[in-house]
Amino acid sequence: MTSSVLDLAPVVPVVVLEDAADAVPLARALVAGGLPAIEVTLRTAAAPDAIRAIAAEVPDAVVGAGTVVSAGQVADMVAAGARFLVSPGWTDALLEAMKGSGLPFLPGVSTTSEVVALLERGMTEMKFFPAEAAGGTAYLKALSAPLPRARFCPTGGISPASAPAYLALSNVGCVGGSWMVPADAIAAHDWDRVQRLAAEAAALGA
Repeated sequence: MTSSVLDLAPVVPVVVLEDAADAVPLARALVAGGLPAIEVTLRTAAAPDAIRAIAAEVPDAVVGAGTVVSAGQVADMVAAGARFLVSPGWTDALLEAMKGSGLPFLPGVSTTSEVVALLERGMTEMKFFPAEAAGGTAYLKALSAPLPRARFCPTGGISPASAPAYLALSNVGCVGGSWMVPADAIAAHDWDRVQRLAAEAAALGA
């Protein structure tokens, strides 16, 4: 795997799973559609088992843990087989835990000061969250001139319509979104639909 989460795919599906049994078929559909990097968010009790199942049974997937907010979660997700970590924000303690994990990670930022603080600490790759609410493409474009070393994965409110504008920015490596994993498709086990939506999302970066 590349050491950079930003270079795995143009779009990273942000997945919320209520049932870990859905994890493997969902991951297979996403990989088949051209989206191998999958962020499973730790918003549900099923998430750790879902990450464990994907890591064990879908070798072509690069499964990561999202919504990581504590050092304990970092250790648990490493043990579960996560291959990257994503946080909505960061503290020094969380940053140290993610650095110590040995995994690629994206700490979340939404202000210029947070970006500068991470650059001071030697980190250049970040999650920009919540992207649309925090200023969207205009904000990221404004950051590119004074802070050219910073690269971002914007996530939060991004749609198929808005994704291309983000991907066109020089400081954006990929975007995160959930439109290709709609809850109704997961509930219906409509993996063909997920694969089709994934393929459409993958094509946005072509």
